[in-house]
Amino acid sequence: MNNDFTPFYDLLIDYGLSDFWASFARSGILILSLFLIAAILHFVGRGIFLRVINQLTKKSKTNYDDIFLEHKVFRKFSFLFPAFAIYAFDDIVLAHLGTAKDLIIGATNIYVIGVMASLINAILKSIQQIAENQPTFKDKPLTSYRQVATILNYGIAIIIIVSIVIGKSPMYLFSALGALTAVLILVFRDSILGFVASIQLASNDMVRVGDWVSVESYGADGDILEINLNTVKVKNFDNTITTVPTYAFISNSFKNWRAMQESGGRRIKRKVNIAMNTIKHCDEALIKNMLQVEYIEQYISQKTEELKKYNAKMVKNGENAVNGRRLTNVGLFRQYIQQYLTKHDQVNSDLTCMVRQLEPTEFGLPLEVYCFSKDKNWVNYEKIQADIFDHILAVAPFFEIEIFQSPTGSDFKKLTAN
Repeated sequence: MNNDFTPFYDLLIDYGLSDFWASFARSGILILSLFLIAAILHFVGRGIFLRVINQLTKKSKTNYDDIFLEHKVFRKFSFLFPAFAIYAFDDIVLAHLGTAKDLIIGATNIYVIGVMASLINAILKSIQQIAENQPTFKDKPLTSYRQVATILNYGIAIIIIVSIVIGKSPMYLFSALGALTAVLILVFRDSILGFVASIQLASNDMVRVGDWVSVESYGADGDILEINLNTVKVKNFDNTITTVPTYAFISNSFKNWRAMQESGGRRIKRKVNIAMNTIKHCDEALIKNMLQVEYIEQYISQKTEELKKYNAKMVKNGENAVNGRRLTNVGLFRQYIQQYLTKHDQVNSDLTCMVRQLEPTEFGLPLEVYCFSKDKNWVNYEKIQADIFDHILAVAPFFEIEIFQSPTGSDFKKLTAN
């Protein structure tokens, strides 16, 4: 037993306690006094420290310190104050405790490592938020990178804590992990795939937060809310959330509508089917009516003169409708739609704008409208598209054209009634 007795130890002996109980009582009181000092430093020091930090943050012009305060970085740092007290007074207060001193210091080391891991995690979250506010990093999968750093942070902390508990060097555990590489790869398979996918998505600029994407294999069609290490959250247009594995954007096909949103318009591609039995050459009465249509008046005049000269030169029997070239109602209808789209104030005429015939089918002759609306907002886009086809369907009879529609029950009823 150590013969360096403290006055308090001598006092205990004077009260009739044995050496064992006097030593035990002294050790208990010393430990309690050390914890009391740590508690005082924790509450007093933390209160003063956080109060000063709050005052400095309010006076600061930058918002970086506000972000650190929001993620409780300074609060977590203040949890280190009790450990500072134990480290500062351990040689004075714990000098006679022997094994108990080693246990207390070991427990303190574990406590410090845990607090430091939590502190680093809060700092990482703060750095992520700061970076997200910068234009350079706004479209990068910062959450994935932060999650990888968090895994490494807590992984290293756990290894160090285990090494303290078993009394081995951390390098001993790191070397042991080498033999478990295959198991670790299997356990962290999704995280590894997600991390690699995040890097590829960022480096190739394939998706960004806010992009409208369609992933048919997962039923996702909406805006990207968040890109994480393992998943990408997509808010669908019906306000549901679809979670898609990050690596699915590398291994599977998907559609990103960003190019459309950044372009000068949103594509309109829709067709109407013309009833084949209503397609014909234009007679004089129809042409006379068409000359009253402003959009194609000039076209009819020029085309009529052109065809007249051609037929006079090339055709011997011009009276026969089969001979020569003549205007058709579907041709004028197509030209009218083309002019209508070109002059439409909501159609971007700088982009492709055309009306074309597709291959005839059993449903008639498809006439396809291909153009781009200036407004890319979904609701406005649908309204523009509907207005265009409302007009097309309404003016078709003026060209003596019928839009094909499959027979319905009422059609057969009228047929049988006749």
